[in-house]
Amino acid sequence: MVYSDGVRYTDPELTVRDHAADTATAPSLFLTLLEAPRALTEATTLIPAHALLTGLKSGDGHSVMTLPGFMATDRSTAVLRRYMLEWGYDANSWDLGRNLGFTRDRDLERLLDQRLHALSDASGGKVSLVGWSLGGLLAREMARRQPELVRSVITLGSPLGNPRATNAWRLYELMSGMTVDDDAIRRRLDRLRKPIPGVPMTSILSKTDAIVSWQISRLPRDNMVENIGVAASHFGMGFNPAILYAVADRLRQPDGEWSRFEIVGMRNLFYYHA
Repeated sequence: MVYSDGVRYTDPELTVRDHAADTATAPSLFLTLLEAPRALTEATTLIPAHALLTGLKSGDGHSVMTLPGFMATDRSTAVLRRYMLEWGYDANSWDLGRNLGFTRDRDLERLLDQRLHALSDASGGKVSLVGWSLGGLLAREMARRQPELVRSVITLGSPLGNPRATNAWRLYELMSGMTVDDDAIRRRLDRLRKPIPGVPMTSILSKTDAIVSWQISRLPRDNMVENIGVAASHFGMGFNPAILYAVADRLRQPDGEWSRFEIVGMRNLFYYHA
């Protein structure tokens, strides 16, 4: 099959990529111990990169919603929203407190759908979704349920596959009261990696992510699906200047005229094809 970008995609290729995700294992626990100092280092690099990031070309002002990772709140995505405001977007938090994922005592899907409808109604247009870690998984599910309201989805180090290929699944089971083998979760995983017609998908991932295996963050390539590799820690993704630059570039894509992120020239120093 050949899509509009001229690249041939075949079912066997997608099968191989999904097999890699299915057989992925959790990152090294030793590397996990380095997450906090690595994230702090990434945050400090925002100081010299600030002028560059604030000087980027402004967007069209459409509405954007950020979704935090597991156990995190809107405070974790505050830097993302601050730069989105600098770039001229209507940046919004998810406003649902601490992200515990899907639990038995809260209908998270309904709450997210209501939030998306409210933002779309207020802006009069589609909403871009930027989700960090588990927030990216939720963003993809929102787009799958209501594609007509979603302009694009950008995920940062998100577990888009087998939860056991993360170092957080045991904590998730403890906090949610659910198991990753629940029928509802397994059904969700079965469709999670499939493209959503009409909705561009960008997965930003790192092969040095010590919380989520990069293999399950990588999506099978499709005509509106891309993976962007960056050297980053999991906890530092929301503060990493290279990631913020890529997010800005993706949000600037005109609605209905999406094209892939080009890794050329100086960009080769910061990004790789994943």
